[in-house]
Amino acid sequence: MAFTETSKITSLTFAERVSCYMQLFKFKLTAFVVISAVFGYFIGAPSYNFSEVVILMIGGFLVTSSSNAFNQAIERNYDKLMKRTANRPLPSGKLSVAEAVSVASVFGLIGVGLLWMLNPLSGILGLLAIAMYVALYTPLKRVSTISVLVGAFPGAIPPMLGWVAATGSFSLEAGILFALQFVWQFPHFWAIAWRVNDDYTKAGFKMLPFGKKNLATASLIFISVLVLLVMGITPEIFGVTGRLTTVGLTILSGLMIYPAVKLMQTRDDKFALRILLLSYLYLILSLTIILIDRIV
Repeated sequence: MAFTETSKITSLTFAERVSCYMQLFKFKLTAFVVISAVFGYFIGAPSYNFSEVVILMIGGFLVTSSSNAFNQAIERNYDKLMKRTANRPLPSGKLSVAEAVSVASVFGLIGVGLLWMLNPLSGILGLLAIAMYVALYTPLKRVSTISVLVGAFPGAIPPMLGWVAATGSFSLEAGILFALQFVWQFPHFWAIAWRVNDDYTKAGFKMLPFGKKNLATASLIFISVLVLLVMGITPEIFGVTGRLTTVGLTILSGLMIYPAVKLMQTRDDKFALRILLLSYLYLILSLTIILIDRIV
């Protein structure tokens, strides 16, 4: 995990540097992470505290940005090999590795510190998310397809972090939120891996089950959708929510069944894209439904 310079750094305008940092932090992805943490807060909070929400948002943004920046620093030489990532700030030489690592370190420390201000458990979860994403998931991507399983752990932390930030403790409800987002990641990330498998292969990333876009891999994606469908009933079973959540989550995951079946039949990338887009819809609407169900 050496952080050494590999290319000449280009001169940037202020606007170009801002754009580079947005890429380095994977701004859109980070926004989804922060939103899911905020939903977790509102789902768990007995009463809302505006200052806590702001601290959670800033802390969550910094922690996630730190993880993404470290990830890109480690993978910069592999990103050069992939069409979709070759123009990222580090492989393209727009930012230096030293700058990226320095910013990632500062953001990580401040982010964990802010979450710790909410309560120590929140700070620990933030630190754990960075450690697992950077030290485990990132290097495992070139070793084994188990990396998706490992990466699902830090990826499932945000809504649970939001709950813990609101309540100061773990609970069954926090565990349910974690479990739902944990299972959600398999159809989501396997759909991504299916679509960009050629690029991943060039970089040596082993993200796609069985390593090929074949029936076995498509079948596993279909099974992951079914598992997500079944998981939708757990909040009501454990008394966390009511029937609205069961119906809503069943519909949202059920929408993925048709493209998952078609992916098995045709192995056409367009059905992997549909699964991917529907997974984003699931992420936001599932948390919205749970929140509404908790309120009413």
